[in-house]
Amino acid sequence: MLSNQLIRMIEDRWEPITERVLRKIRQDPEMVHLRTLPDSELREWGRGVLKNLGHWLTETKELGRRYEFLGRLRFQESVPLYEAIHGIHLLKEETIDCVRGQGFGQSSVEVYAEEELEHRVDHFFDWLIEHFVYGYEEALRKAAHLAA
Repeated sequence: MLSNQLIRMIEDRWEPITERVLRKIRQDPEMVHLRTLPDSELREWGRGVLKNLGHWLTETKELGRRYEFLGRLRFQESVPLYEAIHGIHLLKEETIDCVRGQGFGQSSVEVYAEEELEHRVDHFFDWLIEHFVYGYEEALRKAAHLAA
C-alpha cells in the first residue's frame, strides 16, 4: 500500500522534520518555556515519534503511557499547556508537509494514499494530544490536592 511507503519515508526523514520543528520552536517568541529545553531532548522527542511511526500507528498502548508521562513532566517543568500542545502540533504539521513535499499525488491512487496517510497522521497526533493532556491534568490535580 502506498501509504505504508509514505510512512517509511517519514520514518527515514525524521531528522530533517525534527530539525524544522526545533527551528520553529526556537524562533517562536511565544514558546518561552519549551524553547529552553535542550536541543537533544527535543530531537529525541521527534525521533521517538517519527522514527517508529508505522509501529505507533498500530501499537499505541505504550506510546499512550509515554505521552501521559510527558504531560506530567511538562507540568512539573512549568511548561504551559498551550506551548506543549503547540509543539506537538508543529511536529504534526511538519510531518504532513514532508509528505506533501515529496511529489506524490501525481495519480489518483497517489493522491488517495496521501489523503489516507494525512488522515491517519492527523488522528494519531490528536490521540497523542489526548494522552498528553490527560497526564498534564493528572499532575495539575495532584498538585492542587497537595496544595489544599
